[in-house]
Amino acid sequence: MTEAHDWLDAEAGPLVRNFALTGGRTRPGATAFDLLTYVVGIGEVDEEVALRLHPEHRAILARAETPVSVAELASHVNLPLGVVRVLLHDLLELGTIERHDPRQATTFPDDELLKAVIHGLRAR
Repeated sequence: MTEAHDWLDAEAGPLVRNFALTGGRTRPGATAFDLLTYVVGIGEVDEEVALRLHPEHRAILARAETPVSVAELASHVNLPLGVVRVLLHDLLELGTIERHDPRQATTFPDDELLKAVIHGLRAR
């Protein structure tokens, strides 16, 4: 007979899992990962670093063999975005991934264009 626990949900699994995965951290540190930031693994991970990786870190590295956006990565490893951002920060500090941030827009549409778009949408 199995004992029921308040911290275990049959459908969702252990309720403390994400907290445990990130060591209680809720923010990725000084390095924020935008949804559109691309990450890619740098290849072979040395043995000392590999011993420090959790299975979720390994899953991220396996998916990041080719460049992948943070949003897509979170979907593929089936983890919440916040958890993936914290784990990516760990991997970046360990030197196992590279990040490529999206280009920032240098020009923005003028007000007249935006007004025309709004007017067109309202006319529908």
